[in-house]
Amino acid sequence: MNQQATVTPKKLTIAIAGAGGYIGRWFIHRFKDKYNIVALSRKKLKSNPNPQVEWRQVELYSISSTIEALRGVDVAIYLVHSMNASTRLNQGSFEDTDLLLADNFSRAAAINGVKQIIYLGGLLPKEPEEKLSRHLKSRLEVEMTLGSRSAKLTALRASIIVGPGGSSFDMIKNLVRRLPVLMCPKWTESLTQPISLKDTLDIMDTCIGNPSVYNKPIEIGSPEVMSYRKMLERTAEVMGKKRLVFSVPVFSLGLSKFWVGLFGDSPPQLVSPLVESLKHTLTVSPELAFKEKEISYLSYEESVDEALNSKESPQMPTFYEKKGVKNTVRSIQRMRNQNGNSAIWVANRYNLWLPSFFKFLINGKRNENGDIGFHLLNGKKPMLQLTMIPDRSDEDRQLFYITGGWLVRRFDYGWLEFRGVLNNRYMISAIHEFVPRLPWFIYVNTQARLHLWVMNRFNSYLKKK
Repeated sequence: MNQQATVTPKKLTIAIAGAGGYIGRWFIHRFKDKYNIVALSRKKLKSNPNPQVEWRQVELYSISSTIEALRGVDVAIYLVHSMNASTRLNQGSFEDTDLLLADNFSRAAAINGVKQIIYLGGLLPKEPEEKLSRHLKSRLEVEMTLGSRSAKLTALRASIIVGPGGSSFDMIKNLVRRLPVLMCPKWTESLTQPISLKDTLDIMDTCIGNPSVYNKPIEIGSPEVMSYRKMLERTAEVMGKKRLVFSVPVFSLGLSKFWVGLFGDSPPQLVSPLVESLKHTLTVSPELAFKEKEISYLSYEESVDEALNSKESPQMPTFYEKKGVKNTVRSIQRMRNQNGNSAIWVANRYNLWLPSFFKFLINGKRNENGDIGFHLLNGKKPMLQLTMIPDRSDEDRQLFYITGGWLVRRFDYGWLEFRGVLNNRYMISAIHEFVPRLPWFIYVNTQARLHLWVMNRFNSYLKKK
């Protein structure tokens, strides 16, 4: 009697950028048996309680490191927001940093043939892009960048995700726990649709490898629409706390950030984006709502109860403390590229412009190897020497290693790049892992400031061109 062999479906390999964060930890906990999970971390793994989960060390600021981290991956989940700097000095806004990291990830995903990127971002208001807060605009830019190459993007936009260990909900919980009287500024009357961690993970799982959600933004939230003030009141009820909650007709960003940060026990990098975005109504658009399957959404009270009383706890590995060069610098500047010039053009223009800008003070010279040296006056030894890396450069990105100069302590560590982003609407200039020779205090107050000033002047020059 012939029996037809059953074919076990191949497990998808899922890489998670931001695996050590709130959503990443819980995704691994829930789905480590369903998928082959590759968890990405900047730190080196010391011990792993879940041997079925592969941890890979990655530096997302480096394209080559990110390419290596995404080898053999089918679907990548991107949970990175405003990463903390890995250098002692970081000159660059969170928007430009997030844009650069997203572009690295998109490039690496395309090179590895990753089929889909799932990005968990924030709900967007029904307003023109120019009226968005800085943080919401940055989320949209990241979304656009991740979807700009061959990997199909599924952009999940969520409001506050309520679950155990969630930093946004912890902020609300801490305000209720610490303050018997909650004097709520005007922004707490803004409406939104919080969603439980359980439902968020369910939706993410449904989207993985699902062609019907490719190249789509999907807005997610429980059906309940409520104000942030109402969230405080309902959280107090679940916690069994009697709290006097009332509104005042004041919208002061500075005061609100101070108030929430102080009494919500929340770091500035969390408080700032939340408060700046709360002037908007952040609710789910019917045309963008998740419709792939029916979900029995938890109520807000059920979500809060789960967040407060969950017996589950994700197991996390331990890592070695990251060791490296102590006094390293990263400097990222965005420049408007209104003529859509290539990175090749901008890099060449910079090499010509810098000596002409400083006239007789700085001379630019090329040696027989094609290295570019910037010399003070007629000095023989360059202040800074750059070596072009042709096999890692293209029309949209020009890469130079920092290979010499008396302003440099290490010649095997840092690099400079010019890169077009958002369809060349902007050009990013970035120095990574630069190790200065000057004593740190002197460097920070002289060379570092001068570099920022020079790049701002170059930006002005490009605008005229």
